[in-house]
Amino acid sequence: MSRKLQILLATPLILQAAPALAQDADRSGYAADPEIVVTGKGLAETPATPAYDFQEIDREEIVTTGSGRLEDALSKVAGFQQFRRSDSRSSNPSAQGVTLRAIGGNATSRAQVLLDGVPLSDPFFGYIPFNAVDPNRLESIRVTRGGGTGPFGAGALAGTIELDSADAGDLAPIQASALINDRSETELSATVAPEVGNGYATLGGRWDRGKGFWTTPQDQRVPASVRAKYDSWSLAGRVVQSLGSDLTVQLRGAAWDDDRVLRFDGATTGSEGQDVSLRLVGRGDWQFDVIGYAQWRNFYNTVISSTRFVPVLDQKDTPAEGQGGKIEIRPPVGEAHTLRLGGDFRRSAGDLFEDAYSAFTGNRTEQRFAGGVNTDLGLYAEDDWVLGRVTLTGGVRADRYTIRDGYYRTADDAGTVTGSTTYPNRSDWEFSWRGGAVLQVAENLKLRGAAYSGLRLPTLNELYRPFVVFPVVTMANENLTPEKLEGWDVGFDWRPLPGVQLTATAFDNKLKDAITNVTIGTNLRQRRNIDAIDASGVELDAALRFGAFGFDGSLAYTEAKQRGSGFAAALDGYRPSQTPRWAASATASWSPAARTKVALTLRHVGRQFEDDQQTDILPAATTLDAFAEVPLLGALSFVARAENLFDAKIITRNQGGSMDLGTPRTVWAGFRYGF
Repeated sequence: MSRKLQILLATPLILQAAPALAQDADRSGYAADPEIVVTGKGLAETPATPAYDFQEIDREEIVTTGSGRLEDALSKVAGFQQFRRSDSRSSNPSAQGVTLRAIGGNATSRAQVLLDGVPLSDPFFGYIPFNAVDPNRLESIRVTRGGGTGPFGAGALAGTIELDSADAGDLAPIQASALINDRSETELSATVAPEVGNGYATLGGRWDRGKGFWTTPQDQRVPASVRAKYDSWSLAGRVVQSLGSDLTVQLRGAAWDDDRVLRFDGATTGSEGQDVSLRLVGRGDWQFDVIGYAQWRNFYNTVISSTRFVPVLDQKDTPAEGQGGKIEIRPPVGEAHTLRLGGDFRRSAGDLFEDAYSAFTGNRTEQRFAGGVNTDLGLYAEDDWVLGRVTLTGGVRADRYTIRDGYYRTADDAGTVTGSTTYPNRSDWEFSWRGGAVLQVAENLKLRGAAYSGLRLPTLNELYRPFVVFPVVTMANENLTPEKLEGWDVGFDWRPLPGVQLTATAFDNKLKDAITNVTIGTNLRQRRNIDAIDASGVELDAALRFGAFGFDGSLAYTEAKQRGSGFAAALDGYRPSQTPRWAASATASWSPAARTKVALTLRHVGRQFEDDQQTDILPAATTLDAFAEVPLLGALSFVARAENLFDAKIITRNQGGSMDLGTPRTVWAGFRYGF
């Protein structure tokens, strides 16, 4: 029996044992004192958290989007961006990289995404498996734009997105929803959250399936063209127990599977995963947060020829695994200081198995194998110092990384090796820092400023896996070096009236040794480090609450340019691919009574370029989404949603005029219970 299977099978037993362990540790703490609140959160934010530009998305905003999907909720923060404009029902999973501040990307995340403190990114590709997280099970999201690596681990170049699961107090004992749309696609979700032992447990599942929409424009369809069919499910369980008044233990397990068909009949793609994590949080005099986790992921993809419409590449198996953890300690150093000492570790390992086929004969022409192992050990120290109206913060971090066991091997149909390369192991230290200040000018006005740096290792995908989006071939590059960012931002948080919050931030970021896809020949690209990407701009956010009416708005303007010399000289001054100048989101809502709400969300994404040469344009797109909920009987409500209400044309890919489209107008209706 494999180690992965043993752990997964043992998880339910551990979940059942945790309450008993908690009761044995302290039978009197929870039951005898009803004031003790068992929370599944980590340690509280530090006094200098406001020094960095962050926005909060609360539970009501998360569960009232037009699509009901996590990436839709995150899009309420202008500057949040996936590599492409497609959502997780109609995109290739490996293109779901996340970034902030329009730094640019190549489908790998430049922002760190954490779920209850655990990184979500795929160990091989670096993409975010959005379908693995049901937004109905979240309580809040904090998006920090910029801010450096600090205590969040290597990879938080453009910022950090922290997802916090809902506690039992935020969830009904039973909550469920069932919706259907105008294409007869369905969305089913259910969660139970009983009190267990000295705490609580949650168990939830979600199933989304549908025939999808046409991603291919009508004038480009051929007999092999099909809708973007999708079928995905996820399960997640969590136990949170009190081991006394100052100590909690959190155990989480999750599994998911996601299958899609893109553009052509037979062009199947998908991913699956299993995660387990254990967390101990101590809130005594010596506070601590200890996390350990293990992840197993897989990805597959079939490439169909766009001229003969037969399989030409079967990326049949890309197993990957990640292990890691984090320890943070906050010693008692006085009320004026909050000292954070910690370390984190992440190991990512994975392999690629794929077969190439002749478009003319259908015979297998080549077998390909590639993979490697990356590790990163980080140590950090950070201190917040409160001096009356001024709060100062500063921290340093050292990362020891290794890139090792890399290989690329080819064989013919019979299995005879035709090429084999192993790459030298590499390792080094990288140092980063961050610091900031908050000045409380008045009771309703704060000024803030921060400067920071960070790094991101190249992923196994970037190092070893070539890919084709016909007719363009993109080669891997085993010689890639880590990306390094330096930046600063200044801004203010102002509450001029009760119920009105306004924030503004100006920023300047430089991403050195940026990894991007560089054109090196006709229909041929390679991932390479270029000199830098410079990104500067402004971010404006507003939140207004007047009785039953609410408004949330976010606007980002970013001027981003690539800096290149030598082989990348032709890119110098060009905007990075997939990078808009303007991004905006505005939601107006009306909630006259409990569980009664109407909301409209207007979004705009500016013009982007598909490629590094600025030849293929993705036009600007503006969409309107809607949400409405009306209570019926008891905890039962009727829900209606609409995506892209005015059916705007969203071009998500444009390669020489060959295009893909985003979500058309889609109307949902159904019921929710217990929300």
